Amino acid sequence: MAESPPARGEILLNAHNSKLAGRSTTSSTETTLPATKRPSFRFSGRFSMPLTLEIERSLPPDSACFPGTRIDVIRMIVAWADSTLLRNTHVLWLYGFVGCGKSAIALAIALKFERRNRLVGSFFFFQNTGDRSRMARFATTLAYQLAAAIPEAAPFIKRAITEESGLLNLSLVAQFRRLVYEPFKAAAKRVRLLKTFLLKGPFLIVIDGLDECEDRKDVEAFIDDMLDFFKKNPLVPLRFLITSRVEQHISGHLKNDQVCLENLVNHCSRSDIETLMDTCFDEEKKRNPTIGAYIQEHGDWPTKKDKDKLVDHIGGSFIFASALFKYILDPTDDQSTPMDRLPHTLSMNPGLDTLYAKTLSRSQHLPHFSDVMSTLALTFEPLPIIGIAGLLGIECFEVVRVLINLQAIIHIPGTDDLPVTMCHTSLRDFLTTESRSRCFFTPPSYHFYLSYRCSTFHDGRQPDTAAASYSIDRCAEHFKQFIHLPPAAQGPFPRFPQTPDAFYAHILAKSENDLHFFDIISVIAPFHEPTSVAEISELLGIETAKVVQVLVNLQPVISIQENCDLPVAMCHTSVRQFLTTESRSGRFFVSPSSHLKLSYNYFSLNLKDLLSNPQLFPVVIQSSKWRDRSHWHWQEFLKAMSEPKDIVRPHEVF
Repeated sequence: MAESPPARGEILLNAHNSKLAGRSTTSSTETTLPATKRPSFRFSGRFSMPLTLEIERSLPPDSACFPGTRIDVIRMIVAWADSTLLRNTHVLWLYGFVGCGKSAIALAIALKFERRNRLVGSFFFFQNTGDRSRMARFATTLAYQLAAAIPEAAPFIKRAITEESGLLNLSLVAQFRRLVYEPFKAAAKRVRLLKTFLLKGPFLIVIDGLDECEDRKDVEAFIDDMLDFFKKNPLVPLRFLITSRVEQHISGHLKNDQVCLENLVNHCSRSDIETLMDTCFDEEKKRNPTIGAYIQEHGDWPTKKDKDKLVDHIGGSFIFASALFKYILDPTDDQSTPMDRLPHTLSMNPGLDTLYAKTLSRSQHLPHFSDVMSTLALTFEPLPIIGIAGLLGIECFEVVRVLINLQAIIHIPGTDDLPVTMCHTSLRDFLTTESRSRCFFTPPSYHFYLSYRCSTFHDGRQPDTAAASYSIDRCAEHFKQFIHLPPAAQGPFPRFPQTPDAFYAHILAKSENDLHFFDIISVIAPFHEPTSVAEISELLGIETAKVVQVLVNLQPVISIQENCDLPVAMCHTSVRQFLTTESRSGRFFVSPSSHLKLSYNYFSLNLKDLLSNPQLFPVVIQSSKWRDRSHWHWQEFLKAMSEPKDIVRPHEVF
């Protein structure tokens, strides 16, 4: 699992905020459809900034192994990666439990090999961070890095993109083959790379926190294809360092004679923890006047006996060590001193739950505490303070007021426009597991409130704030998370909207004053299969842009694509049920009589095709989709006419 770096003096600090060297772009059509996150790849040659700076620039302070620690495990990994034995294992899997420092070691190795000009690329997965928790940009990011690190590979990557226009729509395996493996293999035959390999050793790719990737099937496919590539190309001078927790979908594929297996638990030494504690306490004693005054009166602090107890209590968990240290020296706690807090840490369970609960209780009484923590727990990517405030509709200072007491477990950036991140992903697990967090539990139904808050930004304008940008991209995802919950987990809600129906009405009201609103809704709601923006435009005889103008505000409940020929779909069947049930939808009710108008419109399109293609007359009669859809809507209208409960007035439809 990817671990995140605490402040001041942690041994193993995480790379979860690492900015990858690959740069992504988005593509859009010429319509007014809002941009969505589609993979695109523009080859731009060599990067202007070294990979080391790209990685380090966005990391929190001290995001590296603490000096003098983890020497043995780093030396072991370097020896493996330096080996020029042609048939050496190409993959090393470094695994271990939460908090043992996998990510910090991965970062240290990546920076070391970048300085040696032998780092091909790196990818640091991190849960709930958009692209960094998915496989969508994995291959393209590494391809960018490969082109930057090894210019000889750039022409081969460019050729693959140029010759295969649909490459980025293919599977992850196909992308990796064409954009990473094959270009590297071709470039490795060049004289400079052969000389580098023979004199210095193979090249390296670092992949951290593979268990944090949400696309489990793609992870399995990537591992299998990687091992297959090396099996067929045993002499290629490339190595993969992979770190993760032991998850079945990973271990079941990596426990292979082609992989060097290393359990990081076997490399967690007591001396590393002691080095951390000694150095950090020494620095704090110089900085903190309260501790200085205490030492003058009572002697050295902490005593060797207390430090030994603390090291024993910590065991091998570096994230626990860091969290305890920050808890003891927390400058925001004016109710007690570090000397008071040290004995309390020894009574905490040797895990993070007790520490999380103790720390969270400091802000529990503050306004907006629950909203701020629930937002941190459930958003799909980290937001800055100003983004959290904007999303919740509160002031920035109110967010800061909640978070300032939680610095032992949450990273608070120096400015309002940098992301707020958790020190470790286990905090999110804690907050979303009721049996662990109890009164601090964030129910999954909070996704519903987040979707409502996101919907307030759907006004069709270009996003110009962090909250607006996040909301337009993620609103529908929050709603899908909620609507797929079991009914028992969907409420009740103490504030608006209290029901999904109220939410649907709130969203629909955004476009109801548009001249074409009801016509468009009446096309989408009654139909038995999704239709496209282009078809709606043709069916109603209105411009595509006007259809988009109506639908763009309805994206939380109606999904539209960049391509106008792709289907427009309800986010959930309950939206259609709402629109076609008068007792629920009220003024938004789409009557069964709308089938009559749709049947007529489709019949007109079919007739237009017949008249414009008289030579194809027999074929069109048998195969026209307009004819089939006209017939289907006519049958639905007749069915509605036969049901007494529906009052159908055909003359009012047109």
